[in-house]
Amino acid sequence: MPSVKFKNYLHLHFLVFIAGFTAVLGELISIGSSALVWYRMLIAGILMFLYIKIIKLKIQVSTKAKLKFFGAGIIIALHWITFFEAINQSNVSITLAMFSTGAFFASFIEPLVYKRKIIWYEILFGIIVILGVFLITQSEIKYLNGILLGITSALFSTLFAVINGKFIAEHRATVISFYEFISGVVFLSLFILLFQGGFSAEFFILSTSDWIYISILASICTAYAFIGSVDVMRHLSPYTVILTYNLEPLYGIALALLLFPETETMSTQFYYGAFLVLATVLADGILKNYKNHKNRKSVTSKS
Repeated sequence: MPSVKFKNYLHLHFLVFIAGFTAVLGELISIGSSALVWYRMLIAGILMFLYIKIIKLKIQVSTKAKLKFFGAGIIIALHWITFFEAINQSNVSITLAMFSTGAFFASFIEPLVYKRKIIWYEILFGIIVILGVFLITQSEIKYLNGILLGITSALFSTLFAVINGKFIAEHRATVISFYEFISGVVFLSLFILLFQGGFSAEFFILSTSDWIYISILASICTAYAFIGSVDVMRHLSPYTVILTYNLEPLYGIALALLLFPETETMSTQFYYGAFLVLATVLADGILKNYKNHKNRKSVTSKS
């Protein structure tokens, strides 16, 4: 019989595979990015509310906490909009390669938020990431809009992750996400009303395939993936989880190549650049995992 840890490790890889599949769904769904994210957050929020009711979780928090969650919800909505719009403006491979630059942004944002020193190798890795992005941009300049949107999406994602890291110390992750989904829907509703002509009848008329893909995106790739990631962290170290999630772009690009070979086959220089970015992200995760493991052993030996 497989051990509990091994089962959770397999579950974690399945969750990362699901995360990579999100970009594929973005390619398949035909509606605009803001409408897509509105549906995603609304359906996921409803499912999360049902889950909260089933487990009888108390969700009361202070007004101050709600305002913080609402701000984070707007950031994650902006991340998803720029992510899916990057796919519309380029393709899955470009978007996921640019999404990997989040590790570079984290090397500067985390020290500011957590008031720690910038680590020298993070700067080195950041320079390598910039070189990888330069190679991709040079070879795929026709996708410049998608490249810029992908980088913007990575910035929002990193900012969201760092902020959420602060929240999780004081609140349940399910409660945080529920309020973030609500605020995202409110923010997007106002945006659609003010800048996109409001909610016409056509907004709610989707093709059968769009309904199916959006339902998968909101339920499996959002609500289930979130709950599952919280569950595996009870059995696996945070470092294992973070390192494994760095494989998301690899899974996503491989899936895109398999499903959309006509649009996803890129130049050789793109793959050189993407390899530099992805290898740097993995190296950063491995090095941090090793250093933290070494520090824990040092503390244990001293005690």
